[in-house]
Amino acid sequence: MKKKVLLVILSIIIILAVLAGCIFAYKHFTNKEEVDLNKEKTETSKIEIDKTPIFTKDTYPKVDASLATQPLTNAFIKNFVGEDVDTSKIEYTNTHPGYVNLINGKNDLIVVTEPSSEELALAKKKGVELEVIPVVKEGFVFYVNSNNPVDSLSIEQIQKIYTGEITNWSEVGGNDEKIVAFQRPENSGSQTGMLSLVMKGLKLMKPKTEDLIETMSEIVNLVSNYDNGKASIGYSYYYYATTMYEDIDKSVAEGIKLLKINGVEPNDDTIGKEEYPLKTAYYIVMRKDEPEGSNARKLAEAMLSERGQAVAKEAGYVPVK
Repeated sequence: MKKKVLLVILSIIIILAVLAGCIFAYKHFTNKEEVDLNKEKTETSKIEIDKTPIFTKDTYPKVDASLATQPLTNAFIKNFVGEDVDTSKIEYTNTHPGYVNLINGKNDLIVVTEPSSEELALAKKKGVELEVIPVVKEGFVFYVNSNNPVDSLSIEQIQKIYTGEITNWSEVGGNDEKIVAFQRPENSGSQTGMLSLVMKGLKLMKPKTEDLIETMSEIVNLVSNYDNGKASIGYSYYYYATTMYEDIDKSVAEGIKLLKINGVEPNDDTIGKEEYPLKTAYYIVMRKDEPEGSNARKLAEAMLSERGQAVAKEAGYVPVK
């Protein structure tokens, strides 16, 4: 009897020892794996960007930018000059004046949206050919008030809203409210994108005076306002409507909701993989007669280099490379 008890006790001790060993081994190797994964994640997410000066303040080209690309051009000059540059003192004129000044030889390089038909016509009239090079990926987005129950629209539905064929939110799954469709002035970067990326030759309805909004920030403010904007829709570029406007006024940015287009949500991933249907870019634009080896061409090369694309990503944009 005593032998049986001893055998049972010995068996229990052996089983407990084996279990303890298994638990120790599991914790040891699991923790090691977690540490290694965390280390790898830290190492891959922290990319050291070269800050060796490429230009001086005096040799840096004359650059202009649209409102949504000013943070990008500011990031480039801070990295490429390698000096304590006060970017608040840089004078930008925005998209259309930037094109006009480039065509007239007053700028060396601009970072903007694609040229409008009027800007291309002006260049042709002046005998100037433009060189247009994508520098970061972008998405053209539509947004509504955050309280609007509509989360997604097709490109065809948007076209019908802006030609005046669809006039009530109930026609696209929303409340029984008349749609207030805001537009931007001709030759603004947003309006050029609207015409080329969305309407594609379809005629925009003529906006009422109060529906033609001068600035991108004003549309965001109007749409985000519950009392006056809950039935409205506006459009812009992804970076401006998210990253840039959150820096301007986070509380107002939270009052708008970006719509899925054809069921695809606009975000860094879908834009980077070009899954989002209204895909576009911000562009480096120079005159084609810009001499080889000039500082403007050197700057364009730097912007498109691995270093330049890392600077763009750090600034919140989606790299093209």
